[in-house]
Amino acid sequence: MALKYLAGYPPDVCAKVDAMLAQGQLAAYLRQKYPVAHEVKTDKALYEFTQSIKNQAMRQSEPLSKVVYDDKLDVLHQALGLHTAVSRIQGGKLKAKREIRIGSVFKQAPAAFLRMIVVHELAHLREREHNKAFYQLCRHMEYPSVPRRHYQHGQ
Repeated sequence: MALKYLAGYPPDVCAKVDAMLAQGQLAAYLRQKYPVAHEVKTDKALYEFTQSIKNQAMRQSEPLSKVVYDDKLDVLHQALGLHTAVSRIQGGKLKAKREIRIGSVFKQAPAAFLRMIVVHELAHLREREHNKAFYQLCRHMEYPSVPRRHYQHGQ
């Protein structure tokens, strides 16, 4: 598996991606399938975009204090997105601030890719690990109108 980000997908999907990568066809395939980039170009627009998804699927989750594009993310953390909790003591109380950072490469990506990364990072607000509950939450946020029992990962 060349892309660790796809490790949770079915083996047939991973095999197709690996084959396209090996043949140098993946970029062309993605450009053809998703020809238009999204319009979420600023940190403010990214925060609003993220909040709208959060408000639809996770109203009761902890609030977000910051959502930004990060041009160092891929280099430093070898990740597409990152969620953090910054704890500070204010007036004798411990306050936690939740932040999401999205790789700057997604400023030029198709809307489906940006949404996928945002959904993934939002899911970490409830589920810290990449476990079954985490992926169920991701599917719920991506496909809210599809009953879970009828949805199979990768379809």
